[in-house]
Amino acid sequence: MEYKAKILYVEDDLALSFVTRDNLMIKGYSVDFCEDGILALEMLRNATYDLCILDVMLPHMDGFTLAARIREKNPGIPILFLTARASMEDRITGLRTGGDDYITKPFNMEELVLKIEVFLKRKNIVSRENTAPLSLGLFEFDHENRQLNTGGESHLLTLKEKDLLLFLLENSGKIVRREEILRNVWGNEDFFVSRTLDVFISRLRKILKEDPRIRIENIHNTGYRLKIGAGEQTQCDL
Repeated sequence: MEYKAKILYVEDDLALSFVTRDNLMIKGYSVDFCEDGILALEMLRNATYDLCILDVMLPHMDGFTLAARIREKNPGIPILFLTARASMEDRITGLRTGGDDYITKPFNMEELVLKIEVFLKRKNIVSRENTAPLSLGLFEFDHENRQLNTGGESHLLTLKEKDLLLFLLENSGKIVRREEILRNVWGNEDFFVSRTLDVFISRLRKILKEDPRIRIENIHNTGYRLKIGAGEQTQCDL
């Protein structure tokens, strides 16, 4: 069988893991499985994966800590949390530690597969019209490789960070409504995803602050606007 992608799946519920692995493999994915965070880090050192699916409540190392450790080694790999911890605080914590999305248990297998396919599609799509890096103030935005480069420093973005920044850049100088961003970057507009947007905006601001002329403005009760100071040209011909 030719596999679509290789997934690392970390889950300590053996009954759930058996069903999930079986369904993902039926869909054509190669799945490596382990039951705790320490072993997961060892597997990541010895193999290359296209996506990680992490439970939060794991023995030896919880999923949040594991995600942060993964991000240190591989900033760009998509991380999807599966967990019974459904509070908003837990979800935001997961995103701040480096997660890209969240599914609460019990979950629908079709929803999981759809999210995986969306992540992998975005990871592999390369624009045929323009793959050249874009100018963003002092930064060079290599969107094909998800990198923001300035001087001798390079920041590797996650898929969601790249998608969000590219969308804001395509609409540079314009006020973009929250619901428009959510539809184009996340595919839906529910309350949790709206809070997710704020977390990702914060993550981008931390990187872009290296150039004080670049601002992602919060437009109260409306959305966001990417502004670049006078004298800087933004080129985006996608």
